[in-house]
Amino acid sequence: MFCLVIETLGIGIYLEFVIWLLVLAMALVFQTSSTSETIRMGKRLGRLLQPGDVVALVGDLGTGKTQFIKGLAEGVGVGRTTNVSSPSFTLINEYPGRIPLYHIDLFRLQSEKEAEGLGVEEYVRGNGVTAIEWADKICSLLPEELLWVMIRYTGENTRSLEITGEGKRYEKIIEGFEGSRIQGFEQRSK
Repeated sequence: MFCLVIETLGIGIYLEFVIWLLVLAMALVFQTSSTSETIRMGKRLGRLLQPGDVVALVGDLGTGKTQFIKGLAEGVGVGRTTNVSSPSFTLINEYPGRIPLYHIDLFRLQSEKEAEGLGVEEYVRGNGVTAIEWADKICSLLPEELLWVMIRYTGENTRSLEITGEGKRYEKIIEGFEGSRIQGFEQRSK
């Protein structure tokens, strides 16, 4: 649904439809006030993920997508999360752990065809958790069921994290996330 909105309306109009998307889908919104809180949110989500899960991240440059993925890595059991970094130049980093993490950064790609050449579809259908930064660039390659994480600036150090689940598996993750007490975060469910 997220990609359909962007493709139909263009990225400029997207933000006006975020609220609409959150109302229609199973979604949560969290406010963080530091990098460490963004990482903690990723870690909490990572603990709920299983092999084969896909997390699609969208947000402006510097909003904290990679920091969130550092938390995901810790949550899925990657040992040395200090080594987790944006694969802007390598495009894909693989991290072994309890569940392997495939971190894909599509910032430099110009087309879906380039992503096909990288084998993104194999990662998405693989036996690890796949986290994709700039996922809105490859809408037709993404599975129908996945988690969307939209990160927006709300201040110099504050961020809004909007987590949307598409499909039954991901709606259950959202319910599990919502049902748990997450200390220190402002949470609004839609």
